[in-house]
This record gives sequence, C-alpha cells and structure tokens, in this order.
Amino acid sequence: MTYQGTCLALVLAVTTGCGLISSDVTNFDLNLPDKSFTIDTSSWQVDQTKAQLLFNTSCASAPSVCNTAAQMACDMNCSGTCNASQRCELQLDVSLYKSIDLVTEKPELKSINDQPVIKVTIDSVNYQITSNTLNVPTPELKVYVAPMSVMDPKSPEAVEIGAIPPVPAGTAVPEMPVMFNESGKAKLISVMSMYKTPFNVIVGSTLTVTAAQMVPSGKLDAVVRIRAHAGL
Repeated sequence: MTYQGTCLALVLAVTTGCGLISSDVTNFDLNLPDKSFTIDTSSWQVDQTKAQLLFNTSCASAPSVCNTAAQMACDMNCSGTCNASQRCELQLDVSLYKSIDLVTEKPELKSINDQPVIKVTIDSVNYQITSNTLNVPTPELKVYVAPMSVMDPKSPEAVEIGAIPPVPAGTAVPEMPVMFNESGKAKLISVMSMYKTPFNVIVGSTLTVTAAQMVPSGKLDAVVRIRAHAGL
C-alpha cells in the first residue's frame, strides 16, 4: 500500500495517523453496558405496627407530627406528610444511581484524548423491568443526570431528562423507551459529549403509602440501556 493509502486508512479508522482526523467520522460505538437498578422494600425497614400508628395519627393541629411518626416507622429514606383528611401518610423515597465513565467503559475514546468534546447521537435510551415481586405499583420514576458527586435526585444539580411510567404490582416489563422530556435528550447529549467527565444516571421518585394501602413489600429489578454513537 502506498503512503497516501495507509494515511487514508488510518484516518477512516479514527486515529491521528499522518496528523489528520476526519471531521465526519461517526465510528465511536457508545453503546453502554446495562445499568442495573433495584427497588428493594427491605431497605426502608418499615415497621408495620408503627406504620399503622402513623396512619391513625391526626395532624390537624401539628402537621410536623407526621414526620416524627415516620421516623419511628422506618429507618431511612422516608418521611411523613399530612393529607387533606388531616391524617398522616408515609412517603418512601426511591433514590438509585449508577456512574458512567465513558473513557473507562469505551477505551477506544482514548485515541482522541486531545479532543475536548465529541459529537454524540443518542440512538435509544430504554428500560426493562426484568423481575418484580412488589405488592404495590410504583409511581412514575424520574430519570436524571448529575455530576458524580451527586446521588440524590432532589439535588438542584440533578437534571431531569425523562421518566419511566408507573409499573403495576408484580409485573415485569419488556424493553421499552424511556420517555424523554422536552429537553431531556439534549441534556443527555451534553453530558456525554464531555466524555472525559464521568457522570451519574439517577432514578428517583417518592412512593406514598396511605392507611388504605398495603405497606410495600418485595423487590423490583430493572436495567437502563443507553445506545449511542459519536464522531468528531
């Protein structure tokens, strides 16, 4: 092969051979490994007897009693609120996250380490509920992106990009698209374009339990799949 032919082959392979990089290259596969998320009701450690006491508590004179009662009913990630009937409700926080480090997960990006950003195209962001023994339906689950230091969906640095619709109790769901909000895809593209900066994907929501409902039990396993490609 001639020198010119070798140079052209290297350019098309997205290398810096011969000192050139094609501006039209879109050969970077950014399909990421599955990101697994689990909602496990045992993590809330709800005491059912104390939860019933919470549901029977009147908050007409002092709404703050609900939060105090909730702290007695479960160990963590829960709170109490006063409903319109002036009775306490239990709120269980769903707060799950996975970190994404594109340079580690897609080592081929190291070949363009001198480039500050890449042009990302999102092909799909899907979810799948692989198993579900929850005895209650989930609320809508919001999906966020955030800096790696942020794990809480309630943080102002967590940016909502879309949602997973409510999942019925005990129901597995085949692979389905995450419902992007109006600017969600653009926000995900933005954080992935800065490929040298790792970030978190967060799934968050609040499950409200009232006296008329069962205290949640069981577990839900889900995966989020991000498929994308990029060029320079």
